[in-house]
Amino acid sequence: MVADANAAATASLTLRAHDVLVAIEVTAPDTHVADTLLRPTMYAAAGIPHYWRLELEPAPRLYLGHLERGTYVDRLVQAGETTQLTDPFPLDLDLDPAALRR
Repeated sequence: MVADANAAATASLTLRAHDVLVAIEVTAPDTHVADTLLRPTMYAAAGIPHYWRLELEPAPRLYLGHLERGTYVDRLVQAGETTQLTDPFPLDLDLDPAALRR
């Protein structure tokens, strides 16, 4: 997760949902259903503005979801692609399969 720095510095074991900027999941076969159906619904209901999901199989894919009208709209970045983000912060991403599997 990416959270507000001030909230994270003063939090104990948990953060309030409104302090979370991005919820990030790396899926595995046993969590795929929760990561694709359950968690996005819960995070959207909590108002978390971004939900990113990395799937490694069969090839790396990164779903960059941003909240619009109560649901996440995804932008897909696939293996071998690069992308630049400006929202929620500037970030250059390179979905190099070899680097992700280290």
